[in-house]
Order: sequence, then structure tokens, then C-alpha cells
Amino acid sequence: MPLGEPNFYLFGGLKPWQEHAWSASDDRVRGGKSQSYLVCSPDSSVASFRGTLDITALGGAGFASQRTVDPQSWDLFDYQGLRLGVDHSDGKKYTLVLKDDIPPKRSDGRDESTVSWEYDFVPTEGEVSIPWEDFKPTYRGTLKEDAAPLRLDHIKRISIMMRSHFGGQEGSFRLDLSYIAAIQPEKKPEE
Repeated sequence: MPLGEPNFYLFGGLKPWQEHAWSASDDRVRGGKSQSYLVCSPDSSVASFRGTLDITALGGAGFASQRTVDPQSWDLFDYQGLRLGVDHSDGKKYTLVLKDDIPPKRSDGRDESTVSWEYDFVPTEGEVSIPWEDFKPTYRGTLKEDAAPLRLDHIKRISIMMRSHFGGQEGSFRLDLSYIAAIQPEKKPEE
């Protein structure tokens, strides 16, 4: 099924980017050394997800990500997927992550691990369109075949992640996005 035009901007586009709507969630929570930032252009039309992926501290593993701050909630049930407007890419592999719940806190204050819905991609300038069926359920990075369906009417977090893929990539990274939008279904011509 072809994907229609974006009409609901979650970030960017008709809704300027705001740095305070995002927060780092890097491997430092597990003793790593990776760092990520989300930096907006002066006119807030582009957000730059950038940082350094360090794989030395965790034996080849590592991740750096920015996630939306809590509380957030999007009802995306009537849409076909998400579309990213890519302003600049370094050619590395990124992951877009969705959560349909807010993970409970552990006794040390960190989030407990819960199911995430992930899509890996190597962006080029232009657009990346992702239908819902391309998001795969994972638990701590491993495919979770028996996961309940993604509750599209209850999206609570969106994350942009850079991960090492167990030593497959490391170092500086940068992905500039002009928007993240939900994709409206194509309208059928009137008969």
C-alpha cells in the first residue's frame, strides 16, 4: 500500500523542534561512555541528533539515544506509519524506537526494560517512510516474537538511537532531521 503525505507533524515541519522535549538515554546508565545530544538550529527547523558512540567500555557494545520526555501521548491509530525528513546524514545505521507504555522505575531510579518497537535504517537526504508493520518488537535489543501488538493509539515515547551493532560502528555520528510526522492514509477518489 503506498504511503500518503504527512499531515501530522510530531516534531519539526509545522511544529518547531524543541530541545527540552528530548532527553539523553545513553549507555552511561550501564557503565558505558557514549554521549548523545539533540541540538536545534537557530530557527528550530532542524534537529541534529549527534554525539559519540564509544564501544570500549562495554566490550564492543554501546548505544546513544535521545528520547521524548515524559509525559507524552500520541494517538496514531488512524495513520499509516511515520516519515522522517532527513536534512543531513553521515551514512551510519540508526534506529527509530517507539514505546506504548512508560517503563516503571527500578529501585535505583533507572527505567525497567520493557518491549520496544524498532526500525533500523541507513538514511540518505530526503525522506524515510516507515509503515507500522516495519517496526519490530524487541526486548533489550532482541526480537520478541510473542509481543502484544503495538498500541498505535497509545504511543508514549519516541527515540532516535545510534548503536554499535556489537562493534559494527563507533565514533562520531550526526543525523539532522527536519521533521518526524505521522503519515495520513491516501484518500480514495470519490466514485
